[in-house]
Amino acid sequence: MRNLNGYIGVFGRTGLLAGVIWFAICNLAVAADDEIPRTPDGRPDLQGVWANNAATPLERPDALAGRDRLTPEEVAKLQARADVLFNGENDAAFGDTVYADALEEKEEHVSYDPTTGNYNQFWVVRRTFDERTSLVVDPPDGKIPPLTPEGQKSFDDAVAYAKAHPADSYTDRINSDRCITYGVPFIYAGYNGYFEIVQTPDHVVVMQEMIHEARIIPLDGRPVLDNDVRQWSGDPRGHWEDDVLVVETKNFSTQSNFRGSSENLHLVERFSRVGPETLQWDVTVSDPTHWTKPWTLSILMTKSDAPIFEYACHEGNYAMEGILAGFRMEEAKAAGIVEGGQ
Repeated sequence: MRNLNGYIGVFGRTGLLAGVIWFAICNLAVAADDEIPRTPDGRPDLQGVWANNAATPLERPDALAGRDRLTPEEVAKLQARADVLFNGENDAAFGDTVYADALEEKEEHVSYDPTTGNYNQFWVVRRTFDERTSLVVDPPDGKIPPLTPEGQKSFDDAVAYAKAHPADSYTDRINSDRCITYGVPFIYAGYNGYFEIVQTPDHVVVMQEMIHEARIIPLDGRPVLDNDVRQWSGDPRGHWEDDVLVVETKNFSTQSNFRGSSENLHLVERFSRVGPETLQWDVTVSDPTHWTKPWTLSILMTKSDAPIFEYACHEGNYAMEGILAGFRMEEAKAAGIVEGGQ
């Protein structure tokens, strides 16, 4: 049974043509040679800490259909609204809600967890707005393609199972609750969306702050793993195409999960320095058993002088004990065993 990891909170001829055009534009956008720091072996130096704190939503809002860019004036208005709305005193906002609330001119942000409440926005980094209206750049409408019939059934089954069995055991909880992994690619901005990159001539390591997992990416042309060897973060292999680092990843575990996709997930990532302080991260996602066609997203990350600190998750799994104990209490109440039952 697939769980809901990744749902919480990614060609036909037309799609292929759009992808080719997009990557041609990306290559043109790469910074001039004299602006790109380089390693001793002449490759672009991707090393350092990179922050993903942009407010750009994954998918284009319906209110902005047909518009892949905003005017500078519109961007300034959105930023001003968000700075007032998320001033540090209200409930913390995560994911695309920052953009959605600013776009809809909300007067107040309502926590996604109104039952127990949340910590306030003071503890969350300021999100920045730019002219882009979606991270998804292909399809051109800025929307993730529809699920296949098999993918839709898998999603529906996962929702039904999670509703009926939210915490019978720790195995019913999502991978991040269990402090195993937040998955690859981790594309969510504003909450520990930091990555540290270290490179040598034959390897690149990408360490993400969430659960401090490190992806070790060989560049030496070694063969891929056998198809029956599966890993949480897949089996990555990298190579250089001019000044672009290309990473292809397959062999994901059946327990991996990126927006519902697991063992059939296939990623092609492109890392490009497009300026002294900007790293462009393009990700093409495909799984013919889950989506009707591949799709591509593009994230712009900014250089950070701050180091990445340990992500302790919940040490000793105390949170898991609390989650399971809480559901046992709810069950006892429902059965009339303890006070508060019906």
